[in-house]
Amino acid sequence: MTYQVTIQPSGHTYSCEDDESILNAALREGFNLPYGCRNGACGSCKGKLLSGDVEHRGSATALSDTDKSAGKILFCVAHPLGDVSIECREIGAARDIQIRTMPCRVQRLEKLAGDVMLVQLRLPASERLQFLPGQYIDILLRDGQRRSFSIANPPHDDGLTQLHIRHVPGGLFTDQVFSSLKEKDILRIEGPHGNFFLREDSSKPVLFIAGGTGFAPVQSMLAHAIQHHHDRQFTLYWGARNRAGLYLDQTARRWADEQPNITYVPVLSEASPDDAWQGRTGLATEALAADLTDLSSYQVYACGAPAMVEAARTLCLSRGLPEDEFFSDAFSFQSGG
Repeated sequence: MTYQVTIQPSGHTYSCEDDESILNAALREGFNLPYGCRNGACGSCKGKLLSGDVEHRGSATALSDTDKSAGKILFCVAHPLGDVSIECREIGAARDIQIRTMPCRVQRLEKLAGDVMLVQLRLPASERLQFLPGQYIDILLRDGQRRSFSIANPPHDDGLTQLHIRHVPGGLFTDQVFSSLKEKDILRIEGPHGNFFLREDSSKPVLFIAGGTGFAPVQSMLAHAIQHHHDRQFTLYWGARNRAGLYLDQTARRWADEQPNITYVPVLSEASPDDAWQGRTGLATEALAADLTDLSSYQVYACGAPAMVEAARTLCLSRGLPEDEFFSDAFSFQSGG
């Protein structure tokens, strides 16, 4: 059976299947309700049932008798038994999400390129990390320093937190990642952080300009857009020195092949004969400049080295992009590794 859920006070509505929780259906439909553990233990998703009936399937330890008397339910384990109306705060900006510090276990390490490592982190069983697509987390080091990395997985796929970490030779943390870090090691993280996230209240076409591992937050944003069937036009310019630098090239090509609203433009600046490269060459910003002269109707998201981000900003504003439609995340931490 399919039921309708109405969120108040926004008036938003969405469909929820009989075997889905109210929270999971909301996230699937693109509505950001607050949550923490997603298993009934933390109470972050607690809200009021205004009308209709639900059944809590699974533990609801965070729901007290006082909560029950007040009509409160836990959206993460509550399944509707018919059409329902709920009262809760919807998350529309980074400030609405709680920043948390948590331990995590290294679940998987995989080299995506000679200098790029996929690191997948598993949080404790009772925890999940809520974030907006494009945000980042800090790895907290023992000496009090921290290193920031974009979250590469989309919010709906939050079982593991995925990072793309580039090796900075001599870097305090990245040397560890590429030499001594092992699966099952414990790290501490803090997040989510940042205002670099997909603005979903706009219908403007989007240009992504990514350099190297600047692809990580773009992966999160595009995977999120695909999951929620966004029909905006998305164009990704991904620049790297050589073919190996486009470490998930096949993923981006598959998106472009399968999604009519996604265009992918890979660009290499120092392609070698061994790359046998037949695509665009130069810088990603140069490719964009050659393709588009008027950016007044676009949104732009640029992520990568500071010099690339600044070049992208200068170019886009000179082509008519409104300043408040340029969003960026410069990887200035790279020098510290």
